[in-house]
Amino acid sequence: MVERSSLDYKHGNINSSGGFRVFLISLLAALIGLLAGFVAYGLYSLISIITNLVFFQRYGITLPNLDANPLGGWIIVVPVIGGLIVGVMAKYGSPKIKGHGIPEAMEAVLTNRSRIQPRVAILKPISAAIAIGTGGPFGAEGPIIQTGGALGSLIGQLLHTTASERKVLLACGAAAGMAATFSTPIAAVILAIELLLFEFKSRSFIPLVIASTLATTVHLWLMGTGPMFTVGAVDFGIPNALPYYIVLGVVCGIAGVGFSNILYWVEDLFEHLPFDSMWYPAVGALGLGIIGYFFPRVIGVGYDTISDILNARLALNVLFAIMIFKSLALVISLGSGTSGGLLAPMFMSGAALGGAFALIVNQIIPSAHLSPAACALVGMAAVFGSAARATFTLIIFAFEITRDYNSILPLMLVCVLADGVSLLLMRNSIMTEKLARRGLHMHFDYEPDILQQTKVGEVMDTKPKAIPATMTVQEIANHVTRGDAEYAHHQAFPILNEQGLAGIITWGDIVKALAEDANAEKTVLEAGNYEPVVTYPDELLYDAVGKMLRNDVGRLPVVDRQSPLTLVGYLGRSAIMEARLGRLHEEQVREAGWLKPTNILNRKPRVAEQENQPEE
Repeated sequence: MVERSSLDYKHGNINSSGGFRVFLISLLAALIGLLAGFVAYGLYSLISIITNLVFFQRYGITLPNLDANPLGGWIIVVPVIGGLIVGVMAKYGSPKIKGHGIPEAMEAVLTNRSRIQPRVAILKPISAAIAIGTGGPFGAEGPIIQTGGALGSLIGQLLHTTASERKVLLACGAAAGMAATFSTPIAAVILAIELLLFEFKSRSFIPLVIASTLATTVHLWLMGTGPMFTVGAVDFGIPNALPYYIVLGVVCGIAGVGFSNILYWVEDLFEHLPFDSMWYPAVGALGLGIIGYFFPRVIGVGYDTISDILNARLALNVLFAIMIFKSLALVISLGSGTSGGLLAPMFMSGAALGGAFALIVNQIIPSAHLSPAACALVGMAAVFGSAARATFTLIIFAFEITRDYNSILPLMLVCVLADGVSLLLMRNSIMTEKLARRGLHMHFDYEPDILQQTKVGEVMDTKPKAIPATMTVQEIANHVTRGDAEYAHHQAFPILNEQGLAGIITWGDIVKALAEDANAEKTVLEAGNYEPVVTYPDELLYDAVGKMLRNDVGRLPVVDRQSPLTLVGYLGRSAIMEARLGRLHEEQVREAGWLKPTNILNRKPRVAEQENQPEE
């Protein structure tokens, strides 16, 4: 018998390097944050340079205002040229450059163990700069997020890391990209948690915060201390405006669902075109150019237009035009498979929706006194938050932009109502619909694992059927085949000698011994495992299951931690399933309440009804 402490060490149950690994990943996150900050600034500058050269034939690293048409009829042709270039890059470079970036980063996490190809890190920002610089109605944030994620993934591939650590580094790069773009470090951290990590643990949270903080510092150093959008003093009208915010929340939710459905409907239409997909971005760009000729505000990033909306500088007819034509230009362009970010254009459309809502309500109900700027801000957050199922991120994002505590209540109310509408009407988000079509499932619920809340002693068999070490294999086989009650329904038997636990024998061991020797005069200790992996009553089921998986066993003897030879129980697969079943009953089986039962309030869920039916 090997000492328990030695066995635990042998099977990897002692992990003393966790803190060191977090420290190492945090150092790498700091490097990624700094690099992503410079990459974000470089991409922003590249977009500015291309935009200035194409539309004004001059050099500049500041995004120009494209509200007026500086090219005349050529504004129809220029986006087509950009679309052709992006189509060629996607066909002969990498198809991963297509789209708005975040779903592609999510796919790398799900399907490729957080590995992103180096060429994607190079081609994505270049293709995005070309698409946006030639008039694409996109923001730079999506490509920056994907590029930052690619940067983190590459560093994770360069060094010896686990898949989980590489996922953290990818998320750090993505969060740093968003933080460096908008100067919103808290929202960037939450975005990475909601859309990439799907966990909230110290091993990921600490590096995320470090990367976002340093990326934001680079933004402040290179691009100034102000946020991307300037917002003046806003009157949110709390509490008098709350009823109107409720209506706005429903409207924003419907808008988010409608936008997502239209985008993928347009994508499907492009997939049915009778020519090579390399030409799709050019076709989409042609539609963009035609729209831009009549309404130039849809061309380019449009950060200035967003600031105008958030400061209530635009009339109702202009807001309606932005809502319709910006959304139309976006779904046509992005649906064609070009490269560009989704956040900024949806921010513009959502803000225009909110501002228009306030102006219309004020005309119908003059006493409402809604602030168009306040409704624009919450509309901007709610439309994208509901479409992307990143509600918490957008609440914090809008708050970081305004830095006004009074915005919290309307933001929370409108965003969660819009999210509720989205959950009711849409199965997948605008981020996950593309992945769902490829057979990938995303789980967005953050809930504690019952295995990490339950101890072995709470579910173990406290009276396991133990057998003496001197018993032969033939004897135990006879007991089982005769159907002796105390031997029935057991898949394994702990073996005891004078000192205590000596080993364990499973049905597989018994069958193997009988196959080798029909008489099976071997003792159960000779045929079984005399160095079993064990667990303890105070150990979590999560850790016990980890031992099972690492050692490819389906059951564990439970021993006293102070006296490792003393058998106190037995843990099998059925006990683990019992813990899961208990959580399922907590969630789905309704218990009797004080009120008189009614058919509606006390109708059992379908799953519970099936569970309570007798077995056939």
